[in-house]
Amino acid sequence: MQTEKKKLKIFEIPVLWFGVFAAITILSLYTGSLPGGMIGSLLVMMVFGELLGFVGDRTPIVRTFLGGGAIIAIFGAAFMVYAGWLPEASVTSMTEFMKDGGFLNLYIAALITGSILGMNKNILVKVGLRYFLPIFGAVIGATAIAGLLGTLVGFSLRDAVLVITMPIMGGGMGAGAVPMSQIYSEMMGNDPSYYISMLVPALALGNVFAIVLASMLNLLGKKVPSLTGNGQLIQGFNYKEEKQNYDIHKMGIGLLAAITFFTVGNLLGDLIPLHPYALMIIIVAIAKIADIIPKNVIDGASQWYKFVASNWTLALLFGIGIAYTDLNTVIEALTLQYILTVFGVVFGAILGAGILGKLVGFYPIEAAITAGLCMANMGGTGDVAVLSASKRMELMPFAQISSRLGGALILLLAGLIIPLLS
Repeated sequence: MQTEKKKLKIFEIPVLWFGVFAAITILSLYTGSLPGGMIGSLLVMMVFGELLGFVGDRTPIVRTFLGGGAIIAIFGAAFMVYAGWLPEASVTSMTEFMKDGGFLNLYIAALITGSILGMNKNILVKVGLRYFLPIFGAVIGATAIAGLLGTLVGFSLRDAVLVITMPIMGGGMGAGAVPMSQIYSEMMGNDPSYYISMLVPALALGNVFAIVLASMLNLLGKKVPSLTGNGQLIQGFNYKEEKQNYDIHKMGIGLLAAITFFTVGNLLGDLIPLHPYALMIIIVAIAKIADIIPKNVIDGASQWYKFVASNWTLALLFGIGIAYTDLNTVIEALTLQYILTVFGVVFGAILGAGILGKLVGFYPIEAAITAGLCMANMGGTGDVAVLSASKRMELMPFAQISSRLGGALILLLAGLIIPLLS
């Protein structure tokens, strides 16, 4: 028993010492002595994120079926804001750190750059344009099942498709719901805020289902190993990752590469009407396929990505709960008809992406997670939560393709469908 107690750790720190860090954090937080900006925000996010993640990963049912630490970190943080347990100044500071401070962008830039540059080049070439087929499958499956379930429980086909399905599949808030409300306003009348109030609950509840079902897909993969590549999207490429000697300086090179590629994406975003993440993915993929990046940069990007994913994921998820998850919005949407229809959207996305993914040589579970659930979540923040819950963070580049390019596809489809359903 004594041996077991010694092994118990949070964030790879003995529980007693983690408790010391947590006590200092809490004392500073509630006495108003917490440093402002990045230092105080990151401290609270790391301590509370790791603590909630520890609890979630060890709670029966939650651990197995509901996303474990990922969902507890997000909704634990959202509840703390909802219940008023956190000082307003710290909530504001963490929100600014996540949004204006760019912590989410830094995290995603590391994952995109490191995972693509560290990927087997042959896989990248082989996936190619075929990846868009499971995305189309996700859209078709989501629309069909949500339309059927929605009409059965009393929604009109117009509401089931335009008000519920389209925002869920639309790439998040900024890239999906906001421009979609403008399209709806221009084509159907009413103020954009009217449509935003209808679209946001669908988006929030869809994100919850996406996280929960991601965890269940991970469980399904353990039960039926033939359905999953355990983080590899394409079948027939079972290769061993090259062993690396971890190097502090190389990690610095990886950080430089990640933020440079992110900057290139933003520069091109001023000229090309695509999201900077999408442009960043394209540029990094071209650089990888062309084999023009020095090996020490590739190694550094891969090592920096692993550092970020290992140390900051739960901190980021806690920040997502603070800055991007409004429990009021989720609670307001909790009618049985609404829940069933939203579930139909997310489940349909899984089925459509998994089936078409299988047809073009992808592992069904990886296709369902990336092309399905990462279309049906809340954009970049949802991608992190879904991949964390499914324990497949290495799929971030494909998740971002679904969120960004797939989201643009949904905006186009929304404009085409409105005249048919109005």
